[in-house]
Amino acid sequence: MRLPVVAIVGRPNVGKSTLFNRLIGRRLAVVDDTPGVTRDRHAGLAEWAGRSFYVVDTGGWNPGAAEGMEALIAEQVRQALAECDAVLFLTDAREGLQPLDEEISRALHRLAGSARVLLLVNKADDERWETHAHEFEALGWTDALPLSAAQGRGIGEALDALLAALPPGGSLVEPDDGVRVAVLGRPNVGKSSLTNALLGRERMIVDPTPGTTRDAVDVPVRWHGKTFWLIDTAGLRHRLDRLPAFEFYASVRSIRALERSQVALFLLDATAGVTRQDQRIASLIEESGRSVMILVNKWDLVAKDDRTALEFEEQVREALSFLDYAPLLFVSALTAQRVSKIPERIFALWEAASGKAGTGALNALLARAVEQTPPRGGRGRPRPKLLYATQTGTAPPTFTLFARHPECVSAEYLRFLGRQIRERFDFSGTPIRFQVREATGRTPKRGGGGRRS
Repeated sequence: MRLPVVAIVGRPNVGKSTLFNRLIGRRLAVVDDTPGVTRDRHAGLAEWAGRSFYVVDTGGWNPGAAEGMEALIAEQVRQALAECDAVLFLTDAREGLQPLDEEISRALHRLAGSARVLLLVNKADDERWETHAHEFEALGWTDALPLSAAQGRGIGEALDALLAALPPGGSLVEPDDGVRVAVLGRPNVGKSSLTNALLGRERMIVDPTPGTTRDAVDVPVRWHGKTFWLIDTAGLRHRLDRLPAFEFYASVRSIRALERSQVALFLLDATAGVTRQDQRIASLIEESGRSVMILVNKWDLVAKDDRTALEFEEQVREALSFLDYAPLLFVSALTAQRVSKIPERIFALWEAASGKAGTGALNALLARAVEQTPPRGGRGRPRPKLLYATQTGTAPPTFTLFARHPECVSAEYLRFLGRQIRERFDFSGTPIRFQVREATGRTPKRGGGGRRS
């Protein structure tokens, strides 16, 4: 069953993102006192009185904007209105009725179509401010409902009115899970352009200004009967403690997007090479244990000969040696060059991360590896003896090694084993983790913690 869609619209800084977070019950939208912080649409699933619906948050709306960022936001709001079943028109009791409120109201009369519009007067934190709601009745809508999105005051009454305005249906159902894919990279590397290229339409605001996308936005993509969710993120920056408030939240949300993803698309800028910032982001991805594909974007802007791609890949591999398992693809989000190859590889990465190695085949590989390249001791430490292994986890593939003197198994040797296992069992694009434990005649006990290959 198709769930109803509700759009929250209003001028900048009236509390739309605060209301959005209140309705869906978690901090998804960036909330800050700076006008215009929310610039892309994004949606979340809400539930009230046993009924479910999607809520779409939008940027601060100026219907008359003709150019620049305000015009891009206005187009995004118009798209949201074209898709929704109801509109929550949010105003501000403390600032009172403003000329821009009146302009938005006139635009809604033109653009809302069959969608029911509910006028909400936010920041009515007590009865004194509730009386200011009557001022907004001049806009000509049925009611002006006072509420406080920050405190939760009046939210229940507003939701009751909303349910009465929605079309029938909307029993609680979970959205298609699919594979969740985080699109990661430093600011202005082309993440939103890539998302739009994969979707085939402008879902995200694309602008040459670094930092245009401040929120992480989940967008479903259907491919050959399968679904994956793109999480287009605000550009990751280093030193979060030095960022302005809204940029701090956006960077933290990018990290959270990585945490709840299964696959990471890591974008590099072909015109800039690999920067220190890229290396830090790559390190975050590796530490997360997510499958990853490196996408070298803006490849159309690079002058090339027969060796350009090979030489660039060598530079990437040298700078990001700890991601040596990640496949690499040269793309152009602007021209869609090789973008069509990405969905198939996303599902291949997730399949590899979810794979399992048979215990017999795994131990045969371990025996051959140890025979051909035995682990070394050194500096007074005994030579470790690896006895057997078993796979104890997926996504990322995790293996427990039982050994004599497990503390003497070096990280270098684990990387060697990881390469052997990855090649034999096709764990391409995914990190491999190891736990090394003491092998005894009794119950094995832990000798070392989880370690990376």
